[in-house]
Amino acid sequence: MGLFFDILSAINHPNQQGSVEQLNIIVSEAQQLGSSHGFDDAMLQTLLSVVGGFLQTVFRQSAVIGSVASDALVSQTVSTSHYGAASLPAFLTPERQQQLLQALAQRTGLSNTTLQAALPGLVKVALGFLNLGTGTFRTSGANPVLKSFLMTDHNENIDLGEVFKFSNRLLHP
Repeated sequence: MGLFFDILSAINHPNQQGSVEQLNIIVSEAQQLGSSHGFDDAMLQTLLSVVGGFLQTVFRQSAVIGSVASDALVSQTVSTSHYGAASLPAFLTPERQQQLLQALAQRTGLSNTTLQAALPGLVKVALGFLNLGTGTFRTSGANPVLKSFLMTDHNENIDLGEVFKFSNRLLHP
């Protein structure tokens, strides 16, 4: 739940772009993605957990932790308005996409075709959560949500599936 609290802090901080409205948009996009692919909220939570763990590893391997480059990668990916394969960020090479699809299939039992169709949307939703800590146009500096995500070992404290679950509970009590 630590990452969820970091997101709530970013929403309440005037120097971060995050807002309750943006959080609601991200959760709604996740649920629309789920509806279009037949995923319930529990499956979305599982999928986002796997995607989040994978993204954390990729960012660490890319040596962009804590840098302006990592913030730019997240912001650039989130600003893409569509969910096609072209919207997958450059750091998710075809090889990494296959690794992620395998991890998702092993964890969920879903078909590769279903997962491949959903992958761009899942990545966009995951990065949308991380983007909530980006500074406003008047401020600069590291994104505290992204920093927390990258600097913590992958466990329940930074699980994007948990972030989705608690965000959904907050927005739809």
